[in-house]
Amino acid sequence: MQIVPPPSPRALRIVIPGGSGQVGQVLARYFQERGHHITVLTRGPYTAPWQTVHWDGRNLGPWTEYLEGADVCINLAGRSVNCRYGPTNRQEIYASRIQTTRLLGYVIATLADPPKVWLNASTATIYRHSIDRDMDEATGELGGNEATSRWRRAPDTWNFSINVAKDWEAAFFAAKTARTRKVALRSAITFSPQPGAAFGTFSNLVRLGLGGRQGNGRQFVSWIHETDFARAVDFLIHREDMDGPVNIAAPNPLPNREFMAALRDAWNIPNGLPAPSLAIELGALLLRTESELVLKSRRVVPGRLLDAGFEFEFPEWPEAAEDLVHQWKQRE
Repeated sequence: MQIVPPPSPRALRIVIPGGSGQVGQVLARYFQERGHHITVLTRGPYTAPWQTVHWDGRNLGPWTEYLEGADVCINLAGRSVNCRYGPTNRQEIYASRIQTTRLLGYVIATLADPPKVWLNASTATIYRHSIDRDMDEATGELGGNEATSRWRRAPDTWNFSINVAKDWEAAFFAAKTARTRKVALRSAITFSPQPGAAFGTFSNLVRLGLGGRQGNGRQFVSWIHETDFARAVDFLIHREDMDGPVNIAAPNPLPNREFMAALRDAWNIPNGLPAPSLAIELGALLLRTESELVLKSRRVVPGRLLDAGFEFEFPEWPEAAEDLVHQWKQRE
C-alpha cells in the first residue's frame, strides 16, 4: 500500500523541465495527486492532466515566467545515454544535459522571486565500478578508468557517462543561485510498471526465457521503486537542511544473479538463459549503446537519506519486484 505523506500547509508550484519522460510523469502524477500545481516544460507539449509549456532547453522564452515565484524546480532535462548513439549523438547527449542546466542556472539567478529549491537530475553511475563495498555520498569514489574483473581498466566507452555526470553536477553547482537551495539527485535505475521503461525491458527478457544472469552475474544492481523515488524527492523538498549530492537508491543493492532470480520469481518463471559478457558487448555494439548499462557494478546506497530518517516503502528488491509485476498484470 502506498504511503501518502501528510499534506503540505499549502499547494506548491512545482516546475519540471524535461518532465515528459517516465520519471517526470511519475513525479508529476505523484505531486498532482497531493494537490500541488504542476508545470512540465517540454519540447513537445502533450495531453496531460497537468500543465505543459513549450521550451527548447537552449534559449530564453516565455517559459521563464513559470519559474518566477515557483516553489520548486525539478530539472530532468537531457537525453538518456541508454539510447542509440554514435559520436554525434554523444555530443547531443552531453549538450542536452549541460546546456539546459546552465540555462536554468542563468534564469534562476536573474529571477526576482526564484524557486526556493532546485533539484537537478544526476546519476548513480557517477561512482566507480564497485563489487567490494557500498558507495555512499561521504565515502563513495567517483568513477573513471577504474579496474574491473573483466578488464584491467574500464573501457573508454564506459567513461562517457561518468564524465557527463561529473560535468553535469559541476555545471549545476557552479550556478550562482544564492537564494535557491540545490540538490543533485544521484538516481539509480527507477523501476516503474510502464511499457518501454527499464522494468519492462528486464521483464520482457524474463518472460521470453532470457532472464538469467547477465555477464558473470556478480556485478551489483542499484535500483529504486517509483514510489520511493517520488517519496524521496518529496522528502528532500521539505528538508531545508539538505543540499548537495544525494543518492536516490534503495538501501539494498544486490548482485545481478540475485536480481534476475527475484524478478523471475515475481513472474513465476523458474529458469532463464544467461547472457555472457561477449553477447552483451556485441548486442550493445549493434544497438549503439554501452555494455556499461548492464555490466558495470553499481553498489550505491542512500547514506544521506537514511541518516535523515527517510524510511523506504520498498527497501528490498523481491518485494519491489512483486509489487511492480502485480501492477503490470493489472494494466495488461
